[in-house]
Amino acid sequence: MINLKNISHKYDKEFALKNINLEIKKGSFVAITGESGSGKTTLLSILSTLLKPTSGEAFFEGINYENIKNIDEFRQKNIGFIFQFHYLINYLTVKENINLAKDSATKEEIKNLLATLKIEDLINSYPNEISGGQRQRVAIARALINNPKVIFADEPTGNLDSKNSLNVFNIFKKLSQKGVTIVVATHDKALAAFADINIKVKDGQL
Repeated sequence: MINLKNISHKYDKEFALKNINLEIKKGSFVAITGESGSGKTTLLSILSTLLKPTSGEAFFEGINYENIKNIDEFRQKNIGFIFQFHYLINYLTVKENINLAKDSATKEEIKNLLATLKIEDLINSYPNEISGGQRQRVAIARALINNPKVIFADEPTGNLDSKNSLNVFNIFKKLSQKGVTIVVATHDKALAAFADINIKVKDGQL
């Protein structure tokens, strides 16, 4: 599904990644681990089209990232993003926050999605009225509303307690079993054990 060929990236004169070759297959649950500064976030950013590598080639279902003409449209159709901070807008309801990702989504469609995450009763709540774990599940719902082929998550449980962290990773596991490709960057080795494939980044190399 996603292929990296001889990918390197540097900031100024220092390499964050060196000659990375990687294949991620459809429906796999991949955890990228590594110490702070190892290059795991840079790798995730390149995989998810958020960062253009210094050298090498990246492909999504055989399409070279360089040949994608409308990157915003491509992301909307294919990719869901989840970050450590949920980035919900406090003056919008849960439904309205999800509608930002897909304005044509109906209330019923959103409620059904929230039901799979066991938070359907929060549809009319505001972010500051719900817990951190619930806010992160809303962020997951927002990432899922466009039925993406792949979800990229950067330290998605960094601000959650252990119980809510396990809930999030269980959700990812179930999504991958339904055919959604999941790629998560995490420092937590115990949570990474939920993934089918573990990729360790050290000093910019796999």
